[in-house]
Amino acid sequence: QKVCYGDFKRSCYKLAYFQDLSRRVGFQEARQACEIDGGALLSLESEAEQQLIENMLQNLTKSGSGISDGDFWIGLWRSGDGLATSSACPDLYQWADGSISPFRNWYTDEPSCGSEACVVMYHQPTANPGLGGPYLYQWNDDRCNMKHNFICKYGPDIFPTVPAGNPYDTSKPEDQYHVIATETGIIPNLIYVVIPTIPLLLLILVAFGTCCFQMLHKSKGRTKTSTNQSTLWISKTPRKDSSMEV
Repeated sequence: QKVCYGDFKRSCYKLAYFQDLSRRVGFQEARQACEIDGGALLSLESEAEQQLIENMLQNLTKSGSGISDGDFWIGLWRSGDGLATSSACPDLYQWADGSISPFRNWYTDEPSCGSEACVVMYHQPTANPGLGGPYLYQWNDDRCNMKHNFICKYGPDIFPTVPAGNPYDTSKPEDQYHVIATETGIIPNLIYVVIPTIPLLLLILVAFGTCCFQMLHKSKGRTKTSTNQSTLWISKTPRKDSSMEV
């Protein structure tokens, strides 16, 4: 589901986390998935927005949730290898959504450049800290074909409709940013509920039809028997019984 922060031009975000490692995707696949969904791979424009994403990831990794390590693709990348090994390499990175934000949050000694041209946000809560501290939320360049989770970002024009009178609870830390979570849709959920009940409905209809047929059949049988019995017990011509003569 999307999470929207009204304080930041109503931008919305979606974390695509896959506990099943085989479902994680490369950079281009993540980029395409976000664009098909109407957004783009995450671009970060300020330290405040970085902090918002960190808060979202912290909620994801609360104790007992079963969440394991797994970095997230963001929309920062560079094309071409001409200057990949030069000191100008860090300046070659650009945002996939066209943002010109100069904000960066590299881990120590990153980017390493070379064959690593796409950027992830570290998310390895169980890893031992490195020279730059824990491998959490800072950025690292990686090979674009590596498999990771990803984060999508949606602009104000895709801001969802919010039911009127839905108050914010300022006593909760996440509500200080006016967080709004929206489901993907009601109709798909109804379909998932209705389809499994179809066999049960058919079974009920068959049982009902069988009962009606049996009741109708028994009713006809009783009517026929009544007619036959009337001819047995009621005679038009009285019979003489010798045993009754005196």
